[in-house]
Amino acid sequence: MSEPGDPIPISALQHWCYCPRQCALIHVEQVFAENLYTLRGQAVHKQVDQPGVETRAGLRVERALPVWSDRLGLIGKADVVEFETDGTPYPVEYKHGARDKAAWIAACDDLQLAAQALCLEEMTGKHVPAGALFYAKSKRRREVRIDAEQRRRVAEAAAAVRLLLDTAVLPAPTFDRRCEKCSLRDICQPTAHPVVSGLFDSGD
Repeated sequence: MSEPGDPIPISALQHWCYCPRQCALIHVEQVFAENLYTLRGQAVHKQVDQPGVETRAGLRVERALPVWSDRLGLIGKADVVEFETDGTPYPVEYKHGARDKAAWIAACDDLQLAAQALCLEEMTGKHVPAGALFYAKSKRRREVRIDAEQRRRVAEAAAAVRLLLDTAVLPAPTFDRRCEKCSLRDICQPTAHPVVSGLFDSGD
């Protein structure tokens, strides 16, 4: 559990977006478990987890770049940041799976990328209008505009995660489509809760 005022890991925003209970289990209860999907994610990130700098096609490219925002109280690491000739950053977050993810999962990926973009803005003083998500299975990027809506979502998510960490209250479980791929399903035991037992929703 973090102390009040500690910076929030950007990954916590993505976890919260996916499922607040999952976020609390990881960042408050300090529990985690691996499954096929988390292991695939780790394999993808091995490509960019080693810090380094290179130049290609006129861009300065930095891998595993630490990022932070004092204003939002966030800290994390950007997989890849491409710097244009004027110093404008363009974050690229690597994800396993295909580019055509369900919209509700893609929205969580977008949130994580937008948080990196806002950190880079504060660090560099440069406006960051866009970034991209690279999906390993498709081997393609999907560009994300860092617009007013994305900025609002980051601020709201950061505030929600801060409240979750400060109160240290574990949200009640739900039992829906999110549980299918969650590595913490056995720890969470959503079906053991009488309110949600039998309510599984497998639709998108």
